[in-house]
Amino acid sequence: MIDHILLDVIAALREAFEGALLEQQAVEERFQVDVFLGDVAFETSYSLPGEDSPPRVRADLSLDWPTWSQSAYRSWSIGEPPAEPPELIVEIALRVQRLAAPPDPTLVLAALAGEGPEFGSERLEQSGPMIEQLYEPSSDVPACAIEVAYQGSIRLEEPLLDDPTKLDGQVAGLARWVASALVRLADLDLAFLPPDEDSNRV
Repeated sequence: MIDHILLDVIAALREAFEGALLEQQAVEERFQVDVFLGDVAFETSYSLPGEDSPPRVRADLSLDWPTWSQSAYRSWSIGEPPAEPPELIVEIALRVQRLAAPPDPTLVLAALAGEGPEFGSERLEQSGPMIEQLYEPSSDVPACAIEVAYQGSIRLEEPLLDDPTKLDGQVAGLARWVASALVRLADLDLAFLPPDEDSNRV
């Protein structure tokens, strides 16, 4: 059984991202449980309002709740202080897709300003960009995409366990950062494929 703290964080994220005027990509949302290890994962995606389908830019958000974090939270909930507070592993992947040619990664990284967003008391760390190309027999033009991820773990100390709403302001700041980053990426001078020609491509 999943205790409420993870669901509280998910609800806060949903409210914050919608408050930042981002649109959820409903078909991308997943809630998964590893039946062997007990780890829980939540994944969802957001894009700018008014984007085509698939959108040119999107943010993929994932939360991982390890088994040991669940055990630590249960210990705390019954009054037994855990050796370590539970942690929530967070990843935000910013993706520019439907590109007509491989982009210059330095251009994309410059638009993101290099420094990751803060979440909780931690700053998420940026990973190197990943570029994808997909060739299809029916087209001579590859569909391209570039993705930059930000990763980190959030320690849920006792004040947050007592009152998860204390995360609301930090979650709102994270959502504003994502919205601003998507706007900057969408404003880059890049050539995109028409959405009706690559609906099943990257």
